[in-house]
Formats: sequence, structure tokens, C-alpha cells
Amino acid sequence: MMSRRKKIYEGKAKILFEGPEPGTIIQYFKDDTTAFDAQKKAILEGKGVVNNQISAFIMQSLNAIGVPTHFIRTMNMREQLVREVEIIPLEVVCRNVAAGSISTRLGMEEGTPLPRSIIEFYYKNDALHDPMVAEEHITAFNWASTQEIDDIMALTLRVNDYLFGMFAAVGIKLVDFKLEFGRLYEGDMVRTVIADEISPDSCRLWDTQTNEKMDKDRFRRDLGNVTEAYVEVARRLGILKTAAAGGGGGGEAVH
Repeated sequence: MMSRRKKIYEGKAKILFEGPEPGTIIQYFKDDTTAFDAQKKAILEGKGVVNNQISAFIMQSLNAIGVPTHFIRTMNMREQLVREVEIIPLEVVCRNVAAGSISTRLGMEEGTPLPRSIIEFYYKNDALHDPMVAEEHITAFNWASTQEIDDIMALTLRVNDYLFGMFAAVGIKLVDFKLEFGRLYEGDMVRTVIADEISPDSCRLWDTQTNEKMDKDRFRRDLGNVTEAYVEVARRLGILKTAAAGGGGGGEAVH
């Protein structure tokens, strides 16, 4: 069935196909799992199915509270129908607790609570290893307008507030997460909406009691049981009642 569709784009973790109606795209979750700019690769059976379900659940929940996303509906275990958007070439990272690159850059012990939520911007460019950039770079190079930056920051903080509470309610600490945004063209109007996915591949999630990692750091750091950890996140959220079967992979990770 995939071969009969018109492929628009294939990335490290997903394939985009032309959707059934104008302005729609089918987002297919691959089995491939990557880290460190795809220097580390693996196929983790079942993980993408879980990511698809978690991302669909979160996107649908955000739509319901008025946070605009590209998500329309789940098509099957591995696919979502989404709106076609023009991707803004930025990765937007929101941090609540020191982990990953901020610990290295600022010499902070991993797990240190930050004085407030911090938003960082990274330029989406694999060849350059997604360098961190400032708002001045973004506007100077016309990657996004000042108004779009304001919209992105406001939406990111709303998502953070919502997800932080949602995960805390099931015993999970939202350490940080990555968002991507797109321009949704509706006639003469252009809206900034959340695109790509929100899953354990793009979030750092720790068990509240034990600080056990329940995210892609299990893959990066060779901790094992990656799919099992993702399934546990889905189980706690009430999305999956049983372990997932089938393939699929999530997006490239938080910095």
C-alpha cells in the first residue's frame, strides 16, 4: 500500500505521504531509531506504534484546550493524518530541569531544578548539528518573524504547563521537551501551529519517585528496555492497556 502512495519526504524516523485530500499529509512512523545526528542507529520493534499513540493522544488533548496543532486523526497503529504546513526551521526546547546539553554547557548537575522554565532555539540543520541560536539570528536570517517568535514562545509555555501537570498526575516528571512548529495557510490567514510529534523520543521523562529515565536517553545511554519504558508511559497515561506490537520510530531527540 505504501508503494502506491506519493512519497513527499523521508526523514530519519518518519515518512510523509500525500494525504487523501488537498492540504493533508499522512505521517508514517518508521521502525528506525537514531541518536547523535544518526551516528547511532537501531530498529526497536514496537516503539513507533507506542510513539504514534502517545503523540496522537497529546496532540488531540492540546487541540481540545485550544492549542493549535497539525494533527487531524489517527489512521491506524502507525499512521496519522495531519494538516500540511510549512515547517519553521527551528527546534524549540523547553527545560524545567537540567539535563542533556544544558548540563554540559553550564556545568550543572543533571537533575538540578531550573529557577524557571527556559526556552532555547536550535537551527534545524543536520549538517551543522542543529546549532543553538538566539532570537537575533532567527529574525536576521528570516527563519521566523518577531510575531512568530512571540507565538512560538507563548504556545511552548502553554504546552509546558499542560504536559507538566498531565505527566505529574501519573508519577512522571517532565524534565524537558522539543517542539517543532509550522505555518498553516488558511486562505489569506497564516497560523502558527505545533507540528511533528510529541512523544518519549522528543521529551525527557523521569519517574517522579526513582528518577528512572522513561525516554530516548535509554537508547542514547545504552540503558536498555527502551520500548518497555515507552509502553509504561503510555500505560500510565491510559493510552495502552497491553504492550504494543509492530514498528515505528520517533523524532530526533531533545538536545
